[in-house]
This record gives sequence, structure tokens and C-alpha cells, in this order.
Amino acid sequence: MIYKVYYQENALEVPVRENTKSLYLEAESEREVRSHLKDRKYNIELIQLLEGSHLEYEQASANFNVEKL
Repeated sequence: MIYKVYYQENALEVPVRENTKSLYLEAESEREVRSHLKDRKYNIELIQLLEGSHLEYEQASANFNVEKL
């Protein structure tokens, strides 16, 4: 399954919408995604499962680059 993670790079700062970044991960569960990212010290806002037409839309983006665990 492919997940899209919305995050802020600095967990100590107040989240600002304009600073939100995203990345794509291939994992078995949301728990696995969180476990993989815990060392990066990100302030995770949302982890979203991508499937169906939403996944197809994201794959069409030039920024679509999936990290595998």
C-alpha cells in the first residue's frame, strides 16, 4: 500500500500550512509508516492511504517518488 505523509520538518515549531511538505511511502500499515519516520523528528500532520483514482492522480504528478521500507 502507498501512503502520503504530510509533515513539517521541525517538530518544535508551530505548524504553518505553507511549510507543509509531503512524501510517499510504500508500507503495510500506518503504524509501519510512523515507525519508519520516528527517527526523522518530523511533525506528522496526516498519513493518508492512497488508492484508486486518488493514487492514479498522485502518480501523474512530477513529484511522485515512493520510498520503500
